[in-house]
Amino acid sequence: MRLILKRFNNYGLRCFKSTVQYSTQTHFGFQTVDEAEKSKKVHQVFKSVADSYDVMNDIMSCGIHRLWKDQFMRTLDPSPHTKLLDVAGGTGDVAFRYLNYISDMKGEGHVTIADINSSMLEEGKKRAFNLKLSQNNISWVECDAEHLPMEPDSYSAYTIAFGIRNVTHIDKALDEAYRVLEPGGRFLCLEFSQVNPEALRWIYDQYSFNVIPVMGHVVASQWRPYQYLVESIRKFPCQEDFKYMIESAGFRCVTYTNLTFGVVAIHSGFKL
Repeated sequence: MRLILKRFNNYGLRCFKSTVQYSTQTHFGFQTVDEAEKSKKVHQVFKSVADSYDVMNDIMSCGIHRLWKDQFMRTLDPSPHTKLLDVAGGTGDVAFRYLNYISDMKGEGHVTIADINSSMLEEGKKRAFNLKLSQNNISWVECDAEHLPMEPDSYSAYTIAFGIRNVTHIDKALDEAYRVLEPGGRFLCLEFSQVNPEALRWIYDQYSFNVIPVMGHVVASQWRPYQYLVESIRKFPCQEDFKYMIESAGFRCVTYTNLTFGVVAIHSGFKL
């Protein structure tokens, strides 16, 4: 009997340890979920909105997202020899701006568009075909921002626009960005952030929670993905906290620039 109890207790202890090790939790919007579950939920969100993603961006931001991305590319100011890795760039908004930016320059610029979601990548490929963009300067890779299949020191620039808040471990994504950049390479992130004037923050919250999900339901027949969108923005670190995370990954000369009163911010760092 003692032998049976001993074996049971040892087994129970092993189960307890296993639970502690593998049931680490994180946030999915305002929900608390297991870490292993978050990536699946995020994948489903973007799969469900892939075909209406660009249209909804225009509607939700009144087209201002285009100005943000234009400024993002001007901040990057790529040369005709820039080798760019655009992560979470499925539909090509940033990558195509890069190609247009260097189109009149002589060089061998190339962009790799990486996204964990195949549906988003397919939408990007359709857009590239419709825009008659040469595929010689574009590569498409389905992969996770936390586990990039690229070699170390292989890119001169890394961009991620409105994607890093969706990864499970932001610190791992930043570590991967640092790893794949060559010395002197630049990390540039465009992400929703914290609106600074309190009065404007209240107005922004009312619009976010009461209007955006309704737009998603009416235009894309999707309420929950756009509810997640506004919740994920509120869970993302503020400008100063994210700056500290970028520095902790090893980047130097880390700065950020607020756009539209901090609705979004451009974060920059260099691998030195």
